Amino acid sequence: MAFNSKNPFLNSKNFSSNAVSRAEGMHEAQIIDYNQQMTVSGTINKTAILFLILTGAAMVTWWMAFNGMNIMLPAIGGAIVGLILVLISAFKPQYSPYLAPGYALFEGLFIGGISAIFEAMYLGIVINAVGATLVTFLVCLGLYKFGIVKVTETFKSVVVAATLAIATYYLISWIASLIFNFTPVHYGNSMISIGISVFVIVIAALNLFLDFDQIEQGARQRMPKFMEWYGAMGLVITLVWLYIEFLRLLSKLSKK
Repeated sequence: MAFNSKNPFLNSKNFSSNAVSRAEGMHEAQIIDYNQQMTVSGTINKTAILFLILTGAAMVTWWMAFNGMNIMLPAIGGAIVGLILVLISAFKPQYSPYLAPGYALFEGLFIGGISAIFEAMYLGIVINAVGATLVTFLVCLGLYKFGIVKVTETFKSVVVAATLAIATYYLISWIASLIFNFTPVHYGNSMISIGISVFVIVIAALNLFLDFDQIEQGARQRMPKFMEWYGAMGLVITLVWLYIEFLRLLSKLSKK
């Protein structure tokens, strides 16, 4: 039985009970290994591992930045490689046990670099963004576990549509700013810009509910063990997005 969710990363094709049999080039020995089943606790453990890797890598570029070293190459390179690994994993989830740690490593280099830049400009902003991200995560987890927020098909469709709209807007704004040399409306610290940041944070937080639901359904439907890494990777991606958006919002508020 396949998921009906349209979550861009944790999608129905990958979270399917037949995912293993559809994987190309998979050896019989691998299939035997995958007879182990996905569990929520296993996914939580994998998520913790990814965060340790991400934090360790972030500390490297953070240390480099505050010791006068150039962090642009590792930060930008980390962001690009991290994106490539996410795209590969989206099409080949069976390789997530290898791709997810790699993503955490390279994304950590990017996060450490961008965090150091924001911290140099706005003292104390990083700890506030980390705290806001953690609180948002815990609140969303509580709302989901106690059934206060129900992840229905309508909920999924609205959240995914809003997420895609945000991604499209960011992409078009970036390309237009390069071609026409203008400042997108979400830049600066105007009330409109702050409002956009708040809206994006809300949508990012709502994506957490989709992640929780996919992980829980994956365990309920007895997905293969490697999907724990895939689910953990999806959750980390959402939290990284949420953290970056909190950095952006807090920087705008600091300019007031």
